[in-house]
Amino acid sequence: MRLLFDVRYIRTDFHDGISRYSAELARAVFAAAPARGVDVVFLIHDEAQRALLPAGARTLLVHAPTSALEPFAALRLNRYRPDAVFSPMQTIGSLGRRFGLILTLHDTIYYRHRTPPRDLPWYVRVGWRLFHLSYVPQRLTLNAADVVATVSETSAAEFARVNLTKRPVVVVPNAPQRLAELLPEGAEVVPGAQNLVYMGSFMPYKNVETLLGAAALLPGRTLHLLSRISPARRAELEALIDPAGARVVFHGGVTDAEYAALLADHGVLVSASLDEGYGLPVAEALELGVPAVVTDMPIFREVAGDGALYAPGMDAEAFARGIRALDDPARRAEVIAAGTAHIARFDWGRSADVLLDALAGI
Repeated sequence: MRLLFDVRYIRTDFHDGISRYSAELARAVFAAAPARGVDVVFLIHDEAQRALLPAGARTLLVHAPTSALEPFAALRLNRYRPDAVFSPMQTIGSLGRRFGLILTLHDTIYYRHRTPPRDLPWYVRVGWRLFHLSYVPQRLTLNAADVVATVSETSAAEFARVNLTKRPVVVVPNAPQRLAELLPEGAEVVPGAQNLVYMGSFMPYKNVETLLGAAALLPGRTLHLLSRISPARRAELEALIDPAGARVVFHGGVTDAEYAALLADHGVLVSASLDEGYGLPVAEALELGVPAVVTDMPIFREVAGDGALYAPGMDAEAFARGIRALDDPARRAEVIAAGTAHIARFDWGRSADVLLDALAGI
């Protein structure tokens, strides 16, 4: 089988969620493909993307996924006679295709929060908003594939609930990066609940306000807000900080190594988000051996299992109680052990096998 694997969403500056998913799954598929008799060629749009692919990987340079040519991508790809094409997104054009096609929709969060990524061109942002006004465009897009992939059982259940596609849906799970590899040599995770670590955006549905409310009830600790934030949004949140509570630090963006170091230093991953597509920071914390206190909702339950303590998203006192519960060494050790066992199920090699099985069936 000749497979064209679309990696045009890999960023060359820093990974976002789609970029990391593309790069990690590409590496795992490349490693597993020879034993399956699969010849993999990666679709790129920027020569710099080659450096983020496995050594020896073959590439094909095509247009960018934001190009006006994207709706006609299949017509161009036909000339390379692939047996199948896999895309980690759903936007690659399928018109006139003569190959098997698996498209990916990670979640349905943009139907509930329609603000598009800020780095997209203006005309793409306009199209994005129009596309998500109704499920009809998505249904037409997904039904043009042979199989639809997604990253979680929670998303698959949501697709079924809203009748998003007639095609088979296969779960090709996301998996955490190994933050332990980014710690200094000889460094170890020091358990505790003194540093409360939030990794994520500051959009309203992320509900950082509840974390600040919990921080007010936790003097002597530090709430670390890691991501970049606009001056206006920072001012809004700073106005909510209780000086008698936990210390709050706005980091304004950190490297993966700095992120790992903060989690490893008496850290607890916290998120009071009211909606999530996946929740990769939770998975990353558990993989490092760090517990989490998060909103009680299905996707976090799927990702964390018993490796997290759960609270209603708007209940700051419940979040504070969950964090205090981790001061008990026995309870903390129990949660960490459960999280380590649970997250071991999420592995890129396993995800590659699921994808290759699906490809073999089309």
